[in-house]
Amino acid sequence: MSNLRPNMFSVNDELRHAERRREFDVSELSRLVSKSVGRSPDDILRFEKLAEGGFNRVFLITMRDGFRMAARIPYPITTLKYFAVASEVATLDFLRSAGLPVPEVYGYSPTSENEAKTEYIFMEFVEGIDLGNVWHELEEENIISLARQLAELEAKMMSNPFPAGESLYYPEDFANAPGNIYELSAFILDKSSKAAIQCGIEKELAFLKQFGRPLLPFNRARRYVYQYQEQLPSDHVNYLNLFSGIASSLIPKDPALSRFCIRHPNLRSGNIIVSQTHDSDSYVISSLIDWQHASILPLFLQAGVPDELQNHSDIVSRSRVYPSLPDNFNKLDETEQSAERELYRRRLVHYHYVENTEKYNKLHFAALTNPAGMFLSHLFFLARCPWLGESLELKLALIQAKEEWECPMGEGSTCPIVFDSDDIRKTKELGVELKQADKLRDEMRDAIGVGPADWVPTALYESAVTINQTFREEVLAGTETSEERAEIENHWPFDDRGEDGYR
Repeated sequence: MSNLRPNMFSVNDELRHAERRREFDVSELSRLVSKSVGRSPDDILRFEKLAEGGFNRVFLITMRDGFRMAARIPYPITTLKYFAVASEVATLDFLRSAGLPVPEVYGYSPTSENEAKTEYIFMEFVEGIDLGNVWHELEEENIISLARQLAELEAKMMSNPFPAGESLYYPEDFANAPGNIYELSAFILDKSSKAAIQCGIEKELAFLKQFGRPLLPFNRARRYVYQYQEQLPSDHVNYLNLFSGIASSLIPKDPALSRFCIRHPNLRSGNIIVSQTHDSDSYVISSLIDWQHASILPLFLQAGVPDELQNHSDIVSRSRVYPSLPDNFNKLDETEQSAERELYRRRLVHYHYVENTEKYNKLHFAALTNPAGMFLSHLFFLARCPWLGESLELKLALIQAKEEWECPMGEGSTCPIVFDSDDIRKTKELGVELKQADKLRDEMRDAIGVGPADWVPTALYESAVTINQTFREEVLAGTETSEERAEIENHWPFDDRGEDGYR
């Protein structure tokens, strides 16, 4: 079986599908699936594709007696497949043993050296509703209830102490892997705590030293802000070294905030399965799914409001004031009312998540409100991201750390990082320009009908191509020189492009 195409990519479609094309033996996979739950291949009624995620393709298997289960296989493009599969299985088993609602694993292979010729995980198919399907329709009562449930579940998972980080494995899966082995009962941890902060920095420094070369920003919509000039990896190396020099100073003084814990790596609505009783409109969290790449890190590095729940850019949310609709709401037109309702909903979600975290997960709340820890966490995640021809976010975070150093470190303390005042001004101006470029790109994406990953339903593909072409012609019509026209044609954000050098 290979790739099916209910969806297409508006950019580099052939390449994206080639990356996801996985040939395997369906008959043997069916045999292994049925064997994992004590059945025979003849018991399988249907074997159908359920979903295509960012790293895996998921199949739904239905038995003749109605029992359903899921089979998940990674794409060829998924890096370190062996470790990704092995770690997620150990993580799921550990979390289930700790009483967390996660899918049960029936069988797995972290290697393709098996009869099915592919890596796989066979697991429980969780019955229920994808929270993402009802997320924007929730009344406040359900928002409050789900925020409380999330806070309680996070408190439970984050209360499990670990002697080190950063991923869980079974000993037999890790036996042939290089590196140090740390045992935790039946599980294995692959890194010591002393490497928690520096590992991401060292990884990127090593990569850039060996493979780094000048690159245009991978985000094509931003290239005109940089005047279509290649950016230097040496700048990123410099910022990584600056961060390395201040990282240890930002570690919170409270040792409780430095203890190792586990947290869901991507707590978005699509990874939360809920159920609803027949006699109630309320939702109960049934399961948290998709634990691939879950890490064990110090609490202060795990802390934060999940991206889909946070509203940090809003002053009302930051002030923790209970939100309300504006007094003149009834006088607004329909479009304005819709915008205010969405803002109100985002404020409610943020408010109740933070309030329930303070009530049910006090250590997480302490980390959330620790200035030094939050500075360090933000820099940590920026520093370990692959360099894709831009260093601005990391530089801006370092500038913020310099300017607000006294907040986490105490009055009179001086940040060892030095930036020229004119450099700071220009960097902030560039940041504003890039935000405007991002806003324009997002508006064009919405109009074309594609998401952030340039994914579009096949039925809408031709329409997306036509709208994209119309936009490009309109922009080109406004050019004044052949040079300007060539730059736009060569760097148009929604065209196929080369990706060599961008990992």
